[in-house]
Amino acid sequence: MKEEKNILKWFNNELSEKEVEDLKQSEDFDTLKKIAHYSSFMQAPKIDVEQALLDFKNKHAVKKEVKVRKLNFQTIYRVAAIVILMLSVSYFVFFNNNVSINTDLAQTKTFSLPDESEVILNAASTLHYNKKKWKTSRDLELDGEAFFKVSKGQKFTVHTDVGSVQVLGTQFNVKERDNYFEVQCYEGLVGVTYNNTKVKLSKGKTFRIINGDIKEIEDFNKLSPSWIDSESSFTEVPLSQVIQELERQYQIKITIDNDVDTAKLFTGTFTHNDKNIALQSVTVPLKLSYEIDRNNVTFYNYDGTK
Repeated sequence: MKEEKNILKWFNNELSEKEVEDLKQSEDFDTLKKIAHYSSFMQAPKIDVEQALLDFKNKHAVKKEVKVRKLNFQTIYRVAAIVILMLSVSYFVFFNNNVSINTDLAQTKTFSLPDESEVILNAASTLHYNKKKWKTSRDLELDGEAFFKVSKGQKFTVHTDVGSVQVLGTQFNVKERDNYFEVQCYEGLVGVTYNNTKVKLSKGKTFRIINGDIKEIEDFNKLSPSWIDSESSFTEVPLSQVIQELERQYQIKITIDNDVDTAKLFTGTFTHNDKNIALQSVTVPLKLSYEIDRNNVTFYNYDGTK
């Protein structure tokens, strides 16, 4: 093995002088010299390395064409909008159980709550409740006026900014407007909470607050509030409140002459079906006159300048 290594080193000129002298003493040395002589005339074919590499790649490598696509931002925006819409719909369908119902001026709505209780919402009013919580908590919020026919069951509560109304199963009307709060019981028993005051109302009874003061009201004998039949009725109510109701039912703006006392009490009724008749129903008993300019109305005293 050592001798074979020395022969390879000799072909490569890697032996020391002593190692060369030792090899010459070998009986095969003459043969080795002949091999070295003839091999010197042999040349390896010249190879173009770069071309060979290129040929190799072309032959063995599969060149895959990479398609470059430009981003279509309009498509991205459409997809994003669809995703947002789906998420929003999913939220409102599965998670958001808050229900809000409202009416415009001169409009009323009748609808049922989840327990089949019936509500009639008067003009320019809003009602909120949570559908998911309704089975365990029949609570709702009212801004405006509504008449309720409550199905029997657990406690039913109407919350307003002024006070709250609690019943088990009955019919009642709640009106909460600027500086005015009124609850009327048409059937059963109604509990009203106002500040620290708690009152029980039986059929025909009324609880009313005007400008923060509790007012004593005579009993009534009606099956439902008059506004359900397209009339607004008042018993000793300040003119200012009557004017606001006229504006809600007829989508008008009423201006008051300086001589008109809006604190004057009014008892009477006006229709929701004829503006002139409604204005006369209010102004004549109070000895007032009025002028109409499209949707603008002005109230005057009889002895005024108009």
